[in-house]
Amino acid sequence: MKLDRLLSITMTLMNQPRVSATELAERFEVSLRTIYRDMDAINQAGIPIVSFPGSDGGYEIMSSFRIDRQVLSLDDFSAIYSALRGARSATESLNIDKLLEKIGALMPQQAGVADAANLDLDFQPTPNDKEKIGPLHEAIKQLRLVRFEYLDTKGAESERSVEPMGLFLKGYVWYLYGYCLARSDIRIFRLTRMLRLKTLSETFERRDFTLQDVERQFMSRADFAKVKAKLCFSPEAKTRVRDEFGFDRITDHPDGTLSVAAGYSSLERAVQKILSYGSQVTVLDPPELIEELKRHVRQMAVHYGIA
Repeated sequence: MKLDRLLSITMTLMNQPRVSATELAERFEVSLRTIYRDMDAINQAGIPIVSFPGSDGGYEIMSSFRIDRQVLSLDDFSAIYSALRGARSATESLNIDKLLEKIGALMPQQAGVADAANLDLDFQPTPNDKEKIGPLHEAIKQLRLVRFEYLDTKGAESERSVEPMGLFLKGYVWYLYGYCLARSDIRIFRLTRMLRLKTLSETFERRDFTLQDVERQFMSRADFAKVKAKLCFSPEAKTRVRDEFGFDRITDHPDGTLSVAAGYSSLERAVQKILSYGSQVTVLDPPELIEELKRHVRQMAVHYGIA
């Protein structure tokens, strides 16, 4: 408790120009004598505290100390602060709030929090994901099993009991990775496909896997260019095509159309993405993808009563 108080007092002094002993005593609910002893302890730890008498008096950390101890630039602080704000938007963790205060206290005196927040990273999840992130985060910290129903890409539902190991954001999508007891292997689960999430009382011993291990395993199994397609887009789709494919993979034609060589992990994924462009895209190759698209279009025509 004393160590926590000493750290909090130090952070307060670094974040404020001058603080009175009375204010510190009230804030930490201790006596003035305890605050005086704490100041001596902080001084003995190598942090120079200067006291000022009078009605406007109080304690300050010697101004040169912060400059002498400064090992991070303002750009460094800005990057750290922005990343923490992004994590805060996703998790609403009070621990991150406290850490943001500490980072603010350590910043150079000539800069403020506003200067460090010039890059805003918003990792705010959807409401559906948000209600799962908190319980999953707690289950990960407490090493407790979770159970949920999981939907695969074809809509099949299965019950999973999982040792949750971590959460990560990739391509604006939130995922959980952990050891699936039903599959006896490390698995990645998309939060939007998890239903009826429940934290169990059973605990587990964390396995020797990191997120980097999981990503390497996942990438080695996945073939994101299994289906290679040649696509031709109408001029109206230009902005979206640029957003999705970038500039390097696009060929512009004099009539305004655009050609793209795209890769997809499966025929199903290719059909999903291509149909989302409606009539603004024509598939030139491969033949099996064209036939699969025709089949879907015929089914849609029947569904809507088009002869």
